[in-house]
Amino acid sequence: MKNLDQLKYELRQFAVDRDWDQFHSPKNLAMALNVEAAELLEHFQWLTEKQSSQLSETKLTDVAKELADIQIYLVRLADKLNIDLMQSVTEKYAENCKKYPADLVRGQSKKYNEYD
Repeated sequence: MKNLDQLKYELRQFAVDRDWDQFHSPKNLAMALNVEAAELLEHFQWLTEKQSSQLSETKLTDVAKELADIQIYLVRLADKLNIDLMQSVTEKYAENCKKYPADLVRGQSKKYNEYD
């Protein structure tokens, strides 16, 4: 199994080998990431909550491919902006733990600034 750094370097080389790095500006990568996220949404668009949790094997495979596309563009965007994605996730997770303490928010969907 690859780690995030290995993936980043492989994706960087993939783009270089195809002379695509010229197209991988942060703006273009952010737009591509959004397009892939929209393609993921299409798989769930008309499903009920229950149906969305019980995908067929074919649908699950398609969803996995969309998630992979999203991850690829996310890693490329972070690389182009010199953002350590794992560090950013770790920091954001710690921030969320403070904003949403389990004993205060358990079972609720309110935003952190909506609590008394």
